[in-house]
Amino acid sequence: MNDTRNKYAVVGGGPSGLATVRNMQKYGVPCQGFEFHSDVGGLWAIENPMSPVYKSAHLISSKKMTEFHEFPMNDDVADFPSHQEIKKYFEDFADHYDLRKFYHFNTKVISTKRTDDGLWEVEYDQAGEIKKEIYKGIVLCNGTFNHPNTPNFKGQEEFEGEIVHSSIYKDAKIFEDKDVLIVGAGNTGCDVAVDAVHFAKSVDMSVRRGYYFIPKYVFGKPMDMVGGKTSVLPGFLKTKINGLVLKTLVPDPVRFGFPKPDYKMFESHPVVNSLILHHLGHGDLKIKKDIDYLKGKSVYFKDGSSKEYDMVMCATGYKLTYPFVEKKHLSWPENEMCPQLHLNIFHPSYDNLFIVGMLEATGVGWQGRYDQAELVALYCKNIDADKKDQMKAFVTAKNENTTDLSNGMNYLKLARMAFYVHKETYVKMVKSEISHMQSL
Repeated sequence: MNDTRNKYAVVGGGPSGLATVRNMQKYGVPCQGFEFHSDVGGLWAIENPMSPVYKSAHLISSKKMTEFHEFPMNDDVADFPSHQEIKKYFEDFADHYDLRKFYHFNTKVISTKRTDDGLWEVEYDQAGEIKKEIYKGIVLCNGTFNHPNTPNFKGQEEFEGEIVHSSIYKDAKIFEDKDVLIVGAGNTGCDVAVDAVHFAKSVDMSVRRGYYFIPKYVFGKPMDMVGGKTSVLPGFLKTKINGLVLKTLVPDPVRFGFPKPDYKMFESHPVVNSLILHHLGHGDLKIKKDIDYLKGKSVYFKDGSSKEYDMVMCATGYKLTYPFVEKKHLSWPENEMCPQLHLNIFHPSYDNLFIVGMLEATGVGWQGRYDQAELVALYCKNIDADKKDQMKAFVTAKNENTTDLSNGMNYLKLARMAFYVHKETYVKMVKSEISHMQSL
């Protein structure tokens, strides 16, 4: 067994993992990275067997609002980069800071166990060889898109068409000459629908709630760069101004069959897609109600209508999972949809278990994960230097874990919104703690 007791294990080689390893490097904290795939990039490496990325995938946020601040994207990269450009960006980031030397690639973490002395035994499969090593702590950076959330429909066992999850989708040719029903109209569902209309015989979308749609460009610039100008305003005023802009520039989705949202803008993640309403307006696809049951090749909807389909694709998101850590170690009560961690990062009781990347917010980008990673690296550095007393206020807040990250926003009670935060509130808190810990 190798002596790795002075190192922190970092699980994942995507944006969160790379940001963590980079900050461990920057602050001199020994670490060892583990990545299932053969190289960096995480889900953005389409050839990664665990990647849900499809050939037409692009960022829904602009590059300037998404990139790591210390490593800006090149000027020749598109405003909304493709998955190929994003993969190259992470490869270049790893090259620039020489991060690959910290990683075991082609390595699957099987399990982690807390030892009697509070360290972590990591068991992993490296190219078929099973190994176990003891680490000072673990940082979970395996992302939030690993376990497809596939619904169970009444009668689906006898359904004569295909039922698949969007996680298997790579190429629109899968829809060729088929009558297709896409379940869910989030960002992935809308992207897939826009692809499908060019190949399928017909495309419908089954929805049960309303959505706010945001175009990628407004006034000639990426919408998130323009919308970011309102971030300093009070929440109610920001919502009102953005609502007026969208009302002027975007057709009313209710005209095309969507339910009217029963929540305020930004209480759920908006759909950033400039083409979905275009295709609805041209009759290329239609909106259907929630599914009641399936029979034969037919899907019966809750409004009493029905239609035959060759394929039902569920764009219904993912379940949050950290399969190699026992749930009892994650501060994850059975009645909660995600681990209950201070700042969505820090375990209330353990000083050596962290999650980086369990974070969603409008406009938070990869820099938000980088900020999380920097705070983790500084915390580890100060804990290892026996400076816990100097961090007393932070440790107390971590242990109590009552910090409000919503800034009064009433986010929808959905699994994908369980770790949603108010960006400006969250970033301010994290930056403040980073500044304090740097001063110790």
